[in-house]
Parts: sequence; C-alpha cells; structure tokens
Amino acid sequence: MKNRPPVRACLFDLDGTLADTAPDLAAALNRVRADHGLPPMPLDVLRPMASHGARGLLGIGMQVSPDDARYNPLKDDFLAYYLGAIRVETELFDGVCLLLEQLQRRAILWGIVTNKLSTYTQPLVAQLPWPEPPACIVSGDTAKRPKPAPDPLLYAADALQINPAECVYIGDDLRDIQSAKAAGMQSIAAAYGYCGPSSPNDWGADAIIHHPLDLLTLDLMS
Repeated sequence: MKNRPPVRACLFDLDGTLADTAPDLAAALNRVRADHGLPPMPLDVLRPMASHGARGLLGIGMQVSPDDARYNPLKDDFLAYYLGAIRVETELFDGVCLLLEQLQRRAILWGIVTNKLSTYTQPLVAQLPWPEPPACIVSGDTAKRPKPAPDPLLYAADALQINPAECVYIGDDLRDIQSAKAAGMQSIAAAYGYCGPSSPNDWGADAIIHHPLDLLTLDLMS
C-alpha cells in the first residue's frame, strides 16, 4: 500500500460486505426445497454460499449445477421467490452506516459494485437505510464482464471520474480481490462476510478487516 495516491473512493461489494442478505436468500432457497418436498436447510449451512447467489445456493441446496437440465427451472423459481421477498430480514451490517458517514466527512466517495443483477440490486438498494445514497451502483449486468474480471470496477471508477489507483475495493469473496487487483485498485477482504469455502488469509488481499469500521483504521485511509 506504500507509494499509493490518497484514497478518493471506497467501492464495496453488496451481499456479505455491506448488507447481510443471507437470511432472505436462504428463505428463497428453502421455498424451492419445500416445492420439491425437501425440509428447510439451516441458515448457518447456507450462509457461506450467499455471495455466490443462485449458483451457489442451488448447488448446496438442490445439488444442481448450471449444466444440469433442472438448473434453469430451479433458478427461475429461486429468483422469483427472492425478488418477491427481497428485504424481509436483510439489514446493513453493524457499523456500515457509521463507516459511510465517516467516509462522507472525509470527502471520500463510496459506491456499490456487485455481481447481483440490476433486477435485484436496484430494489434492494432502494429499501436499505443508507445514511447517504451511493455515488455509483454497478450490477452484474452493467459492465461487459462481471467479477472477477476488472470491468465492473473500472466502470465504477470511470463513472466517478477517479483513477482506479485512487480507489479501494472491499469484498467478502476471492473474486472480489481478484477483480480489484486486475483493476489496479487496493483490495480489502471483508472477513466478517460470507467468504465461501476459502479463507480470506489465502486471497492475497492488501488488507483484511473483521468489522466494517476496521476500514478506517488502515494506513491507506490516513
């Protein structure tokens, strides 16, 4: 992180980084399971796969992958259930509002870069209690390629008219770190998030935080 320009923008993943969406995603998955006569799965089992959306949740919950003939019908049902109850239990993680307020006081812009499709990103973001609106929202279908490609992060930097080297990206999945590095941004692993099957210690991030407010204690933010 040495010899980097001052940070002018913090970009965040959405699911598992800014918002705890796992309960509502798990509820949608369990409705699909109920349709097929299967009992509900506990949240703590489904939670690690929440950042992987339909692919991850249907993989663990219905034992299907995208090349399975059953996948698309199950995916359609899952997404319809999710969209219909997108913010029942979803909340911002503790400390997120205070973090965003502190960024505002420091004149640092913040934005959202997620692989969640805009059909789901837009209504969810609209219902969450942000202290101020994001300066940009980049969804999984906004740029040419989703994360781990750099395209969404470069799209966000361009929208903010900020050099990527002046941005940091915070996310709770390996692909978030890969995307940040490919875009020339500093990468922060959110270890308080879902993180999937691997450990943030193995991702090669520039820093790891265990609570949203930890971001403010990093040297890069001084």
